[in-house]
Amino acid sequence: MNIAFIGLGLMGSRMAANVQKHIQKDLVVYNRTREKAEALIAEGATFRDTPEEAAKDADVLITMLASPDVVAQVSSGEHGFLGTLKEGALWIDCSTVNPSFSRTMYAFARSRGIRFVDAPVAGTTGPAESGELLVLAGGEESDIEEARPIFDAVGRKTLHAGEVGKGASMKMVINFLLGHALAGFSEAANLGTQLGLDQHQLFDTLLGGPMTAPFLGGKRENFESGEYPVEFPLELAHKDLHLAAQTAYEAGAPQPTGAAVRELFAMATHAGLGKEDVSAVYKMFRGIGDGKPGASEK
Repeated sequence: MNIAFIGLGLMGSRMAANVQKHIQKDLVVYNRTREKAEALIAEGATFRDTPEEAAKDADVLITMLASPDVVAQVSSGEHGFLGTLKEGALWIDCSTVNPSFSRTMYAFARSRGIRFVDAPVAGTTGPAESGELLVLAGGEESDIEEARPIFDAVGRKTLHAGEVGKGASMKMVINFLLGHALAGFSEAANLGTQLGLDQHQLFDTLLGGPMTAPFLGGKRENFESGEYPVEFPLELAHKDLHLAAQTAYEAGAPQPTGAAVRELFAMATHAGLGKEDVSAVYKMFRGIGDGKPGASEK
């Protein structure tokens, strides 16, 4: 089985490394910037200069890209891989995209005799590096089973959510909750500190308790230090909240709190926090009293 991997960002590079380690040493890879492929090349991967060249001999093609627009460009634009991916090949899209987009990509692929699975992942850079992501797969059962060795290489568990688009649907729900959990915690913690509560005591009370999402405990050092090393860029969380809103509109599902949280992340991105970790949304509240985001951080 010849495997090609396209998209070597924070998550993709780590996932590709696990595919290379556990399945195929001579993995074929493509990324817009070659530098991000150097570690894989050093371990035996072959770099191709365009997506279409990367896909030419692939039995399985994996994409892990930033947005629907990028997936569309890399697959169907100039030098797009759908022009050379052979009939019967399996395309696994691990990008976080909206479900209607996944279904559109499935239709394009199917018209060319190419099979398609949407398989976004839940988790950040740590689980991606250790191969402990949660894979959220949508597609035919036979295609999921064929892809399972790859999913096992990158993840601790694979959830077959249903037909094509259901993996993306589950990811929309998960990232919607992630944004809300961070926004709610940040707003509540700011209320506590504005009321004069000790921040350390406040965090001891809230984090790890029944009122907060478990993942927030792993962000405590960020909140306390004012440093936000990137595990999941805030600007991508903002993108995901936008996609969740688009998905909700298409489904006729109301999102009365979603708009407020989405705008908070838009403000944080506009304030220059987009390249920091998603937990940097906390800065928006820590700086309110001083008139600018992050002003009360060190």
